[in-house]
Amino acid sequence: MEAMEIDAEKHLQRKQSLYESLDEKFRIEKETYRGQQYSQIYFARLHMMRTLIYSLIPNWKPHFPVCTVLGLEEGKECIIVGTLYKHMRLKPCILDEYSKERSVAPLVKPHNFMHSDDSLVLEDESGRVKLGGTMLLPSVYVTGTVVGLHGKETSAGEFLVQDILDSDLPLQIELPLKSREDKYVVFVSGLSVGSSTSNPLQFQLLVDHITGHLGDEKEQGIAAQIVHVVIAGNSVAVPRGLLNGQNLALKDQSRLSEPIKELDILLTQIAAGLPLDIMPGPDDPANFSLPQQPLHRCLFPGSSAYNSFRSCTNPHSFELENIRFLGTSGQNVDDLEKYSEAKDKLEFMERTLRWRHLAPTAPNTLGCYPFTDRDPFLIESCPHVYFVGNQDKYETRLIKGSEGQVVRLICIPKFCETGVAVVLNMRNLECHALSFGTEFSS
Repeated sequence: MEAMEIDAEKHLQRKQSLYESLDEKFRIEKETYRGQQYSQIYFARLHMMRTLIYSLIPNWKPHFPVCTVLGLEEGKECIIVGTLYKHMRLKPCILDEYSKERSVAPLVKPHNFMHSDDSLVLEDESGRVKLGGTMLLPSVYVTGTVVGLHGKETSAGEFLVQDILDSDLPLQIELPLKSREDKYVVFVSGLSVGSSTSNPLQFQLLVDHITGHLGDEKEQGIAAQIVHVVIAGNSVAVPRGLLNGQNLALKDQSRLSEPIKELDILLTQIAAGLPLDIMPGPDDPANFSLPQQPLHRCLFPGSSAYNSFRSCTNPHSFELENIRFLGTSGQNVDDLEKYSEAKDKLEFMERTLRWRHLAPTAPNTLGCYPFTDRDPFLIESCPHVYFVGNQDKYETRLIKGSEGQVVRLICIPKFCETGVAVVLNMRNLECHALSFGTEFSS
């Protein structure tokens, strides 16, 4: 009898995985703000990306000269490399709020600011030139993207684009040899504890499933193979009306802290059993601009007592068993959706990888820290798993690069609205949705 118990314990013992955080480049503690503007991050981005694109030109179009914008000659075919700027008629402008004629402005759909008259300009340190032709679609590209263009200057002073060179997927560290055992990573986002749509029972069911307290022996056996949990932003919903800059009454203070206490209780149950990464999101008590810094450990007195609890940056990058993960809480893709068009969110994600930049619209329309000598959002190494949190629905796709890169793209839905978490099998990068329903029939 004892031997059987020991055997069962062995079978259900939780698996472990080797973890390494790669968040150092997203930390801003060592940065010093001296009133600098955003031009320096654009210079840093152009310098890094131009060097990269120059290295790709010999294999693309080696017979054409490379020019600066100032060095363009009418009718002479050449290649120019620079940063795109998109003129958008409907893009909101802060000055419009003070305009006497603001009532004349057309009502704009709040989710997208695209217009058929939008046009693109390419600029480098020497100048800027308007882009023409049908190759480069304004609906696809956004301000801040660095590209190489083949074409020629017209008599009208435009650069007629004949071909485009994107950076494409960066090189990828080799996937480890396929292991014979399944190991799972669980992704969840948009818990929004404390909001009107949040269902505490749903979240408790998720916690019980992850920790192996739910289901039969087979279910528990699968739960024992979960090696990591990632919470991708918007974990709490703070009542906005309370944050008005005034001193809070005692009852309002407790309303403010209650959702965080409730979240900590649930996270403690997870952290007691397995490693947990929590990222800040746009609605969490963290800095607004990217990269968002880790949520303070004092918010989580229970879960932060465990070594398995990690408060991380957004974006977040890490390695598990030599599989590289990269993800955000959704701001980068949500902003791309406002200023460009695609058939789904996964296409926006794929574009950021092929442009080698996590957040090309920062700092133009997406808040970010004014770095002086670097752009931390450049993607220097291709991840194996790229995830984005707080999306409307679960979507996934496997994309492949020209150098054999394989990337699993994952859109993680808002848990408070869908009751869906995402499970990834590290053995083969397959993933599936994990759905929790709590409706009772009358």
